[in-house]
Amino acid sequence: MDIQKQLEGLHLENQLKSEEIPDLDLYMDQVIQLFESKFASSKRYEEDKVLTKTMINNYAKAKLFFPINNKKYSKEHLLLISMIYQMKSVLSIKDIGKTFGEINQRMQDDDFDLENFYTNYVQLMDKNVIGFEEHMKKQEEIFETELDKDIVNDDYLKQVLLITSLTGMSNFYRRAAEKLVDQLEQEGVQEE
Repeated sequence: MDIQKQLEGLHLENQLKSEEIPDLDLYMDQVIQLFESKFASSKRYEEDKVLTKTMINNYAKAKLFFPINNKKYSKEHLLLISMIYQMKSVLSIKDIGKTFGEINQRMQDDDFDLENFYTNYVQLMDKNVIGFEEHMKKQEEIFETELDKDIVNDDYLKQVLLITSLTGMSNFYRRAAEKLVDQLEQEGVQEE
């Protein structure tokens, strides 16, 4: 099992760039089509949907993004939906709502450059991909130099160890994100 070859198929660098989003407002079907074409390579199973009408409606009901106009989604809506898409498998809808609450308020007050924020987000994600790849190389080195050879020479056991390691790291990151969401909520209460 070559860890690096496994990583190549993940398409971690696949981010929706601001310049890939049209400057004109889109209907829901067009939003779904844009996301499907951009993130199709990131799906686990062919039949999976990247984004559905139900998902978008649920995000709107949960107020994860500011209200749309005339059934059309602006570029700023798509920027938020793109970040929500990345966060939804880790955080609850409630936590995503808490995270974006003030951003949405600033957008409604016309007091925020979301596109600039999003550009910074994409830059950070690009750096995170590099950091993840470096971390995975270190994992491979640990497998080769520090772990019991009887375990790591058994492809099945090596793969199970890697799965448990990745899920453990995922848990660390999720818990850290939840802690930051809770801190946002506490700071919001203190400001009122």
